Amino acid sequence: MAVDDPDEDLVRRVGRGDPAAVQALVARKLPRMLALAQRMLNDAAEAEDVAQEAMLRAWRQAPSWRPGQAKFDTWLHRVGLNLCYDRLRRRREIATDAPPDRPDEGPAPDRGMLAADVGRRVQAALSVLPDRQREALVLCHYQELTNIEAARLMSVSVEALESLLSRGRRALRQALADLAPGAEGSGL
Repeated sequence: MAVDDPDEDLVRRVGRGDPAAVQALVARKLPRMLALAQRMLNDAAEAEDVAQEAMLRAWRQAPSWRPGQAKFDTWLHRVGLNLCYDRLRRRREIATDAPPDRPDEGPAPDRGMLAADVGRRVQAALSVLPDRQREALVLCHYQELTNIEAARLMSVSVEALESLLSRGRRALRQALADLAPGAEGSGL
């Protein structure tokens, strides 16, 4: 089954060494790779490293890219996710003497701070989800992939993806229940 790939011509031009195509590919894909890595790793410096490494691999892969089997964007997301999982595995292997810092979950002093606090709370809740649930939510909600694209990328059925999304959403709702309108002490 041939896949219609909107990046096919651009990747072909990158593979031929076209500097304008390289610049266009980076402009088109780097922000999404950075967002993906930031949400998966919750660390800006590591996210930048992952995004840059993913773009470097895309540039190296471009000359031998064979269109038709999968979208280039899907392949690039898989590379980014694999790089994130490599870093997450290394984190687990490092023993520390002190527990990690926890974000202050108290109410923000003003509305501007409240939005930042909610964002941090959502990111913290997302970061403690099981890897596959977090991956499904990030791909569908933040990276805006369709369920079919995300399922293909994760090598699961659409039904399995929907189950991961459902469990992830339920866990986020429970973790963030105090932020719901009408919740006592939510400040909303």
